[in-house]
Amino acid sequence: MWRDLAPIGRDADTRGYRRYAWTEADRDCRAWFQAQAESRGLTYEVDRNGNQWAWLGAATYKDVAAGDAVVTGSHLDSVPDGGAFDGPLGVVSSFAALDELRRRGAEFTRPLAITNFGDEEGARFGLACVGSRLAAGQLTLEAAHRLRDADGITLPQAMEAAGYDPDAIGPDPERLARIGAFVELHVEQGRALDLSGDRVGIASAIWPHGRWRFDFRGEANHAGTTRLVDRRDPMLTYAETVLAARREAELAGAVATFGKIAVEPNAVNAIPSLVRGWLDSRAPDQATLDTVTAGIERAAREYADRHGVDLSVVRESFTPVIEFEHALRDELNKILGGAVPVLGTGAGHDAGILSGSIPTAMLFVRNPTGVSHSPAEFAAEDDCVAGVLALADVLEGLACR
Repeated sequence: MWRDLAPIGRDADTRGYRRYAWTEADRDCRAWFQAQAESRGLTYEVDRNGNQWAWLGAATYKDVAAGDAVVTGSHLDSVPDGGAFDGPLGVVSSFAALDELRRRGAEFTRPLAITNFGDEEGARFGLACVGSRLAAGQLTLEAAHRLRDADGITLPQAMEAAGYDPDAIGPDPERLARIGAFVELHVEQGRALDLSGDRVGIASAIWPHGRWRFDFRGEANHAGTTRLVDRRDPMLTYAETVLAARREAELAGAVATFGKIAVEPNAVNAIPSLVRGWLDSRAPDQATLDTVTAGIERAAREYADRHGVDLSVVRESFTPVIEFEHALRDELNKILGGAVPVLGTGAGHDAGILSGSIPTAMLFVRNPTGVSHSPAEFAAEDDCVAGVLALADVLEGLACR
């Protein structure tokens, strides 16, 4: 499975992945998922939001009693030049765990589904977890239809071009009501397991996190003839704000990153008229996150006033702290022998979005470098196998009673 999936959407120069929602690479990933489902005799279906499902023990979700299904899976899309493991490891491991349970001769007493949620990374339209947000009713139809990519293509246009009905998207409470447990396996995006020497961990909570857009507006002018004292250069304000974000995060024990920027007119010999930067910030608790983001904005406004630059700040997305259901988390730990480390994480996931609607839990697989969202992202094969076996044990404990 890993060999078949690996070439899809991989850039020849960077060796990173560019699997963006509703693109050719996304289509190929979806075809791969469907082929894996059908080769195992699973019932394949796509929901109203473009999320893929492969069912064992049910023809469709409508054949499942309320709260009866056990679901596992993750996503197949990527950030720009992302790694091979973030998302795909969870989907591949889900199919492999099912193969392992069949090898064991496990008898399922509850329906099982494997899923691929669409547009988890938000690389194309700027909002993470679009597929799961839509299903959970956390993204309205109107807001979804306003999403645009860098080329001005709207989400509905992209979906329609890929052969899906954009007018059908929206909350899916009837489907979610059938799910009694959702377990997502994911490569750890950090080094906690590497430092503890454990191959597999269980998630405790997801830090609160969000994305803010900072628009710094100055005055375009000639780079060679405009005196420094006469400039209204938004790039200076942006640069000082980036440094302020680092200082505020360090003081609070949080993280803050300006990782995306757009500049107008974007010419080597022109002072910019607009610098647009996107801030990603995450913290262990809400109060800390509020302190960090308020400090960054305060500093940005002070710098903007000093340089004669106008500033607007818009919060584009936000996810509060998510505590995974303790009962399900404790059940996973019991199934796995009770000695599995329990870790918090600063990364968002579909399991976090769905936790407000259904019981969810997560398993982490050791990442020896902690690197993620990069072509250098890696997990050793032995650790991946340990993750598959742990997921198989969990699914057997939940669905084969």
